[in-house]
Amino acid sequence: MRIFKIDGARVTEHDALASMAAPGACERGYLWLSLTRDEFRASLREVQDVVQAVCNTHLVDLHVSDLLNDQLPSRFDYTSQYDLLVFRRLATSNGKPASTEAEPFAGKSGPPVLRRVDTRPVGFAVFERVLLSVHPEDGAVRDAFASKLLAAASDRDGTAAPALDVRAVSARIPASPADLMLRVINHIVDAYLDLRRELTRQLDHWQSELIDPKSRFTNWSALMEARQSLHHLDEICEDQRACIQDWIDALETQAAPAMAAALREHELVMIRSRDVLEHIERVVHHVRRLEQNAETAVQMHFSVQSHRANDIMRVLTVLTAVFLPLNLIAGIFGMNFEFLPLIHKADGFWIAMGSMGAIAVALVVIFWRKRYLARTR
Repeated sequence: MRIFKIDGARVTEHDALASMAAPGACERGYLWLSLTRDEFRASLREVQDVVQAVCNTHLVDLHVSDLLNDQLPSRFDYTSQYDLLVFRRLATSNGKPASTEAEPFAGKSGPPVLRRVDTRPVGFAVFERVLLSVHPEDGAVRDAFASKLLAAASDRDGTAAPALDVRAVSARIPASPADLMLRVINHIVDAYLDLRRELTRQLDHWQSELIDPKSRFTNWSALMEARQSLHHLDEICEDQRACIQDWIDALETQAAPAMAAALREHELVMIRSRDVLEHIERVVHHVRRLEQNAETAVQMHFSVQSHRANDIMRVLTVLTAVFLPLNLIAGIFGMNFEFLPLIHKADGFWIAMGSMGAIAVALVVIFWRKRYLARTR
């Protein structure tokens, strides 16, 4: 459990929920309550007390069930007091973040089998002054973004050296719970964008093996699993895109704030929402392109194999056509007749062999000029 109070450029972390429910504990700024599912289940009453004290409302029971559901797809829902988003992130393995670096290929054994894309939902309840996020048990996304948040706050206080990278300008403190939620979701989507390198590298390796006429591709089970994983990832990203699109539609239906500062904040949230949606669409576009490339590579593989089989059959047919007249001549001279031409001549054998050789050479030349025989590169 990690609890942050964000007031302007100040970010302070607290240890307990009970202190946040005290009167006057959060008169300014907003709270970020970040819990795992087990922590949320055990501290549900305290979370409801904090939300009631700060926002004069509480979570609906059905939304509590959604936040505790470990199999819920990405979705968006809302009430008059708060919005609820469930967004699926890449799952972790053994408590460590899922690696997005491609593993080196071991010799000619082919690429490793693409792991099944496994995800876990992260739930967000966005109030006016409270952001409640419920994470899987590892809390990798929460801890990673909390470190960025504390680092940005220390940069604002002047306790850390200013970053020389221009991109550090984007590390400002989120101005609202909605802005903070979109930043966390953007961090989640970046993991999907990083996954593209591994997907591309593995599928490119398989495509090169499929198209190479000298290789005998036998890793069909791995290729089928990779295609299933791509299809699964496509469905996940489609749900994510629908979720964010519903969120944007809900923001657009709200009345524009009258105050200039509130209007500016609303516009920034809209801009960040559209940026997150664009990142998700990039993932969807890339995944679909990989699916299409994999399907095209399989079709090209069978086309190459068919072309190779046609070449083999053409060569065998030409060889059969070359030896067919030779077999005819040999069969004629093998007849059991007493009187046959050249039978009783001393040089008859060499005349027959020369004639057969000349016929064979003439047929090979004719077939070569007609391109029935060709040198393979």
